[in-house]
Amino acid sequence: SSGINAEWPLRPGLYEVSGGIIAKLPKSFDTEAALRKYPTKYTQSMNTVLVQEMGRFNILLETVRHSLINLQKAIKGLVVMSQELEQVAKSVINGKIPDLWMSKSYPSLKPLGSYVNDLLLRLNFLEDWYENGVPSVFWIAGFYFTQAFITGVKQNYARKYTIPIDTLAFDYAVLDDGDDTSKPPDDGSYVNGLFVDGARWDRERGVFGESTPKVLFDTMPTIWMKPMKKVEIPDDPIYWCPVYKTSERRGTLSTTGHSTNFVIDMRLPSDKPEMHWVLRGLALLCQLDD
Repeated sequence: SSGINAEWPLRPGLYEVSGGIIAKLPKSFDTEAALRKYPTKYTQSMNTVLVQEMGRFNILLETVRHSLINLQKAIKGLVVMSQELEQVAKSVINGKIPDLWMSKSYPSLKPLGSYVNDLLLRLNFLEDWYENGVPSVFWIAGFYFTQAFITGVKQNYARKYTIPIDTLAFDYAVLDDGDDTSKPPDDGSYVNGLFVDGARWDRERGVFGESTPKVLFDTMPTIWMKPMKKVEIPDDPIYWCPVYKTSERRGTLSTTGHSTNFVIDMRLPSDKPEMHWVLRGLALLCQLDD
């Protein structure tokens, strides 16, 4: 595509938009400093989770940063506008996430502006954790590789009580909005940041209820993920509620053998037969599309 350099600078706002995103991006995480502050510890698997998440986000952050810096150079004619950069440019103009970024990213169906804001919130979540210590409530939607966090919660419990990890599963308690979560629970973890799709959480009754007309998604209160022996999990009336990263609800198996989109099934209280919610497609989502 010869003559592209003559054409692209005329695209109004491309240089400014890419510059605006670059300006918002924080510097990459210092994973060596993080490893010193949060060393690998037998009793606290979350240290490893934090450092590994920082590494994953660094790769994405550098991909975003370098592609936009090179795009600006190409607009100025300082480097050749490669096909890859051209694709980044077209995506930025159209307000979409470039494929180059998605190849290094967690799943997302958001438009470009919302994606950048969401990425910044995730980076902030890890930065807060690094600065202030293990959070009392984990933003479960903010992880790159959620499975590592879920395994870490189980591992901490297994090691604390010397129980084989494969004999454990989770029980779940949905907290009231006013419950004190300023300190972590003795066992398990508090998690938040999920959205209800296909129903709403009835805060009065503590079960799922029918969606409010014209309200597509409801926010889920904080959930306490409690590891316990599979044989000890109570036999309450529940709905096995799937948790997905996006509304797409399908994913491919990644190299780790985990789905790229499905996270976990949560046992959550229900006073209706399971089929009632299956027909409504009830699920929890880590992020919305907007």
